[in-house]
Amino acid sequence: MLDAPYFLSQYNSFKATALKNRYITNAHIEPLLASLTNRFSRTILGTSEGGLPIHALEIGTGSKRILIWSQMHGNESTTTKAIFDLCNYFELSDSKALLEACTLFIIPILNPDGAEAYTRFNKNQVDLNRDAKALTQSESKILRTSFESFKPNFCFNMHGQRTIFSAGNTSNSAVLSFLSPSENKERSLTITRQKSMEIIQFMNSTLQPYLTNQIGRYDDAFNDNCVGDYFQSIGTPTVLFEAGHFNEDYSREVTRKYMALALISAIDFVANNPVSGAAYKPYLDIPENDKNFYDVIVRNALLNPSKPGEYNDIGIQHTEVLESCVVLFKPKVVFVGDLTQKYGHMDIDANFKVISHPNFEVLSIGNEIDFIMKEFTKIPLFINNNLI
Repeated sequence: MLDAPYFLSQYNSFKATALKNRYITNAHIEPLLASLTNRFSRTILGTSEGGLPIHALEIGTGSKRILIWSQMHGNESTTTKAIFDLCNYFELSDSKALLEACTLFIIPILNPDGAEAYTRFNKNQVDLNRDAKALTQSESKILRTSFESFKPNFCFNMHGQRTIFSAGNTSNSAVLSFLSPSENKERSLTITRQKSMEIIQFMNSTLQPYLTNQIGRYDDAFNDNCVGDYFQSIGTPTVLFEAGHFNEDYSREVTRKYMALALISAIDFVANNPVSGAAYKPYLDIPENDKNFYDVIVRNALLNPSKPGEYNDIGIQHTEVLESCVVLFKPKVVFVGDLTQKYGHMDIDANFKVISHPNFEVLSIGNEIDFIMKEFTKIPLFINNNLI
């Protein structure tokens, strides 16, 4: 059985340190794939719409078969980092029992073109997570073929979510979120869904000591063009993993560690339990994600000196931009008004002083800025592009 405190205490010893920050592509993972021992079987499943190889790994000899894929959305890379952390863990003797109980088939980057361009979409501007039934794209066909040939008992669908999400209607950021996808429009609690829920409730109980009240449950609206919904609807329990925002962790290195713990705890639960679905109910107590956060909120700001006494809050979101193979964060004003019911990952009180654009113009929605002016004082929205 998993010893979570021990796993976390040893994490830095098997962390795949060559992978860091947000930009992760085939060029980053291929040296790591080549360095894995023969405990892993490595294959190329085919090529993307842009002609890049789609790699896969298989490890384990057990009867419980788990299909895992990451970076279906190319700019959602945190789970890929966590997967390679676990690959290093699987090289250790500690993992022997798990790999005797389970066989894992892992696609680390399903959308290598999107990863290279740092975009959600593939080369043809298709969202692969809306192509589950139509199968118009080569990446979608490769995933379906892998599913049909591997015949998994469980699927783990790995994603990343924006900084806007809170764990329920709270001031707690949703560092991790999970979902047992619906099988139909009625969102029926079928046995397949309950099995997924049971896995999630175990992950939640494992993670709560470290991420107390910072774990959310994704909306379960049904869309059978989504891969998780489709696999669930044909009887394979599927779990959606979402990597979110930990305080002051825009590189998502802390989130990555807890995602690795989530993954290993899910695998451990499958390895050591029948997963009947009987213990699903605690899943329903996980708070559903809300959208309570901005990256920055400036409160009590006088925006227009010609209108004294008219004060507003300013909501700023960071846009992720790829420049020279580095993801930069560009602050953008997206809301002006009352944000008393919202929270900022960075919160600035203007104390009813004039807040203006860097060129001293009136700040307005759509402004892309690196700093703001509080009267004549410059207030940066990040430090050396390492966001606070």
